[in-house]
Amino acid sequence: MRIEARRLNLRPLPTEGRTLKDALRDGGASFIIPVGVLIALLVSGFTPSYAAVIGIVTVIASSWLTKRPMGLRGVVAALESGARNMITSAILLCSVGLVVNVIATAGVGNTFSLMIADWAGGNLLIAIVLIGLASLVLGMGLPVTAAYIVLATLSAPALAGMISDLSVIDAIAAGTLPDAAKPILMLANPDAMTLLAGPVPHADAAALVGALPLEIAAPLRSFVVTPEAALAGLLSAHMIVFWLSQDSNVTPPVCLAAFTAAAIAKSPPMATGLTSWKLAKGLYIVPVLFAYTPLLSGDWSAALQIFGFAVIGIYALAGGLQGCMEKPLNLALRALALALGIACLWPFSLTVNVAGALGTIVLTVINARLGSTPQPAA
Repeated sequence: MRIEARRLNLRPLPTEGRTLKDALRDGGASFIIPVGVLIALLVSGFTPSYAAVIGIVTVIASSWLTKRPMGLRGVVAALESGARNMITSAILLCSVGLVVNVIATAGVGNTFSLMIADWAGGNLLIAIVLIGLASLVLGMGLPVTAAYIVLATLSAPALAGMISDLSVIDAIAAGTLPDAAKPILMLANPDAMTLLAGPVPHADAAALVGALPLEIAAPLRSFVVTPEAALAGLLSAHMIVFWLSQDSNVTPPVCLAAFTAAAIAKSPPMATGLTSWKLAKGLYIVPVLFAYTPLLSGDWSAALQIFGFAVIGIYALAGGLQGCMEKPLNLALRALALALGIACLWPFSLTVNVAGALGTIVLTVINARLGSTPQPAA
C-alpha cells in the first residue's frame, strides 16, 4: 500500500494530534493485547482451548486500559453475541465435516493426492501451482475456512510427501543415503546402484526420486527423513494450502472480499477485484518459502534470516510490478527490481540473498534521490 501511495503521490492525512497512546486508549489495546497473548500461548505449546479461554479473559482485562471498560453487562452481551455468531460457523463446520467424511470414505482424497503427484511429475513447484488453482476454484463457492479444510484433506498428504522428498534428494546428491534405504530404492530402479556409489548431480537425484512410485517413496522417506523434518513438512504443507486458500477472496471473477469492499467504497466491482488481485500477489510468494526453506522448522535464527530477506525481496518485487518504489521506475529499473527481489527470495544460496538485498537497498536509495516525483493525485 505504501508503494501504491507513492505511485499516486498521495499525501499523508493530518494526524489531528493523535498519538499511538491515544489510539490504544480509544480501543486499540483490546485488539492488540489479546491477539498477542493468544499467539504467544499457541507458540508456547498450550492447547487451543486453553489459549482461547485465556484470550477471552485478556480481552476483558485489556478493555480496562481503554475508554470503554467492560462491566458484567458488557461481558454477558459479548458472550451472547459470540454465541449467536457461532451458529453460522457451526453450520458451516457441520457441512464441511460431511464433505470431509464423504471424501475420506470414498477414497477421493487418496485419488486426488495421487493425481497431483502424477501431474506434477515430482516437481514441488508445479504441485503448488496445481493446488493454488484448485483452491481458487473451491474459494469461488466456499468460505476460506471451508476451502482450506476440503483442500487440505485432498492434497496435504501428497504435498507433505513431496516436501519430505527434498531431504531424500539432498541425501542422494550428497552420497549420504543410509545403507538400509538403498535396497528400497533399487527395488524401483535397479540401475540406481551406479548413482548410489557416490555424490551425484542434484538434477539426477531429483529425477530419480521423482520417478519413484508411491509404494516405494513412502518407506524410503521413513529411513531418510527425521521425525522432526517430517513434522515440519506436514506443517508446511498445511500452511501452503491455508495460505493459497486466502487468494479466492481477492481474485476475479468471484472475489467476495473485493466485491464487498467495492460496495462499501462505491467503486466498480471488477476493477476493484483486479486491483486487489494485483496488490495481493505476495500471497504466492510465502507458500514457496514454506516449501523450499526451513521457515517452519523451529529454528528461530533461520526463520528470522528468511523473514528479513523476504521483506526486502517482496518490497523489490512489488516495486517492479507496480513500477514504483519511493519514486516511479522506468522499464529497465523495473526489470532490475524484479531480478533483485527474486535474488532475495532465492532459497538455495545465502550469497545470492545478500547480493539481492544489498542491490535492493542501493536501488531504493538511488530511486529516492534521483527519481522524478509524480504529479499529485486529484
